[in-house]
Amino acid sequence: MATSGDYVLGTHDAEIARLELQHGVWRARALEAWQRAGIGPGHTVLDLGCGPGFAALDLADAVGAAGRVIALDRSTRFLDVLGRACAARGIGHVEARACDLDADELPAGVDAAWSRWVFSFVERPRELLARVARALRVGGAFVAHEYCDYAAWRASPRDPELEDFVARVMASWRARGGEPDIGPALLGWMPALGLEPTSVRAIVEVARPGSPHWEWLLRFGEVGVQRLVELGEVSAERGAELAAAWAACATRPGVQMITPAVIEIVAVRR
Repeated sequence: MATSGDYVLGTHDAEIARLELQHGVWRARALEAWQRAGIGPGHTVLDLGCGPGFAALDLADAVGAAGRVIALDRSTRFLDVLGRACAARGIGHVEARACDLDADELPAGVDAAWSRWVFSFVERPRELLARVARALRVGGAFVAHEYCDYAAWRASPRDPELEDFVARVMASWRARGGEPDIGPALLGWMPALGLEPTSVRAIVEVARPGSPHWEWLLRFGEVGVQRLVELGEVSAERGAELAAAWAACATRPGVQMITPAVIEIVAVRR
């Protein structure tokens, strides 16, 4: 069974709650991207690294009862959360399946695949992208939201403590085989793998205290500081200093937060 130690950010209750908030903040962007990709009734869609399944539930609505969502994650705890949600809602066309995205082959012949902040964490992202391409039927779509400039995340006025936190988060991901700014690499690998980008856009938001995007970043800061301490990346004392910086940030007159830069890619299998 996957434990919180298997993920840089963990699989504990606080992380599940954070992921639910995160999906709510980014849900409209995901729905728009799926629409541009042509995901619709009757389709079979892979949800790569589905986590607790908040996007999978929306995909289930998009494809309807005649479609199918195959939600893949290596955390059985996350998959159990999704399974309970499907049972509570009477959803029978979502399959929550254990899968190691760094190693396992993917179900073949699907109409679409979706990922959000998944390629940033796997150890062999190009190999995963190749398996995604093989899994898609000809004409099938791949939709991804991945970071392209994580260090764009900063406060205005700038705050050295928060920028140190962002740098430590990026270093923590890289120390465990991930790459925060994986988005441009995905674009570069696609032509050789038979994927043609049809829509590419950058997404950066500017958030004020109390806004949905601010709350998303604030929650990540709370969970992220705790996780850095758990992983031994910072001392408990330094963690307390970083947490205090988060608490103080919202009190500054006129403060705004620039979000990490995301690249949205919609590509078609040729």
